[in-house]
Amino acid sequence: MNDRYFQFEKLDDNTTELFIYGDIAKPDLIDRWFGIEDPSQVDAFTFKDAIDNVDTPNLVVRINSYGGEVAEGLAIYSLLSDFKGHLITKVDGMACSAAAVVFMAGQERIVPESGLLMIHNAWTSGVSGNANELRKTAEDLDNITKPSINIFTSKTGQEEKIIKELMDNETWLDCNEALQYGFATSISKDELMQSIGDANLYIKKLVLKVKELTKNQNSQINEKDALSSFLNLKK
Repeated sequence: MNDRYFQFEKLDDNTTELFIYGDIAKPDLIDRWFGIEDPSQVDAFTFKDAIDNVDTPNLVVRINSYGGEVAEGLAIYSLLSDFKGHLITKVDGMACSAAAVVFMAGQERIVPESGLLMIHNAWTSGVSGNANELRKTAEDLDNITKPSINIFTSKTGQEEKIIKELMDNETWLDCNEALQYGFATSISKDELMQSIGDANLYIKKLVLKVKELTKNQNSQINEKDALSSFLNLKK
């Protein structure tokens, strides 16, 4: 797959990475009629074709998506749940709404320090009609939300009433909350933070080396001169 927001990348004979970096939605009627492909979307049909080509025992699904259509999210969740190998899902930014459901398919579910999840109830727009029709719409939305509640309850081990409360409140979860509630199985350190840590370690070693130079050399050499000497040796 070469779509900008949805692609597979085979890293080696053991692991394939899949990126979902856009909306989860099927093409609308006009797009299908004219054969227009939106590279910012992923739908279950396209997803199935791609996942059928995965030939590695490990699959890592990396998600950065605001979500999309409930039906497409549930279908992709089901497809991933049927994967025969080891499945890891990882948030690369946000996994919201239907994307949070897809995230739950992982046997390992990783949220980095910078990641967020968002869960809420199904909703609709442009509704009109009489009181009976509106009540029917509300009941339908409750039923549409139910599979997501079941998935979140099953995967997190939380009581249904807790999951419902979180969804009723349209809850945003940072990495610690995601781990606490059981949505995530682990938290990863951001690579940038790791790079900063490596830089701090180098600086610490540099300072210690400078102090060693000033201690071992003539007492007239100050730390500034020793630092210059050390840096010149490194060139």
